Amino acid sequence: MTSRGVTLTPRRSRYRAAGPAAVVALLALLSGCEYLPIEPGGVTAPKVETLDLSACHADIPSFAESECMLTDWVAFGLASQRGDREWRNTMLALLEGHAPEQRLGRAVVLAWGSEAQWNQASELYKADLSMAPSELQPLMRYWLNELEGRRALSQRAGRHHGELSRLREENQALADKLDALTAIEQNINLRQQTE
Repeated sequence: MTSRGVTLTPRRSRYRAAGPAAVVALLALLSGCEYLPIEPGGVTAPKVETLDLSACHADIPSFAESECMLTDWVAFGLASQRGDREWRNTMLALLEGHAPEQRLGRAVVLAWGSEAQWNQASELYKADLSMAPSELQPLMRYWLNELEGRRALSQRAGRHHGELSRLREENQALADKLDALTAIEQNINLRQQTE
């Protein structure tokens, strides 16, 4: 075949057709290791200890070292989030004291209370978070950050609400001025008609 004086010839394949033995060998390589024999003395998977979580979920969590400590604090945080005012008041009474675990327990309870309690919860978290066991500190820090996020949103909403109220007041003042100007204009028009 020629195109503009150039002769094109078909290329020969660099690879020759594979024989049946080569195809079988290729398939054996691609099939994976599932057909390899398993040695009886081979490596076994490490045994994973299971934790009986039914023994966890103390009503009031503590800093006592145990397998349930983190689970108990998570369960307490969820209970606080779902609890009502009566539950909160009961827990706050049970958590009276100056020990860091009692103060952080109160912080967890107050963090899901009214907006007025959020400031107190934040102060408790910040004051006693470093006293918590090291495995609880990331959880407590997460809860503090979540609380601070809610406080910031509430403050922004309050500012927006204040701004909206101010704009409504300005709008009402302008509407009152417009009504007064309209009344003045109507009086002027009536005078001009009577003259």
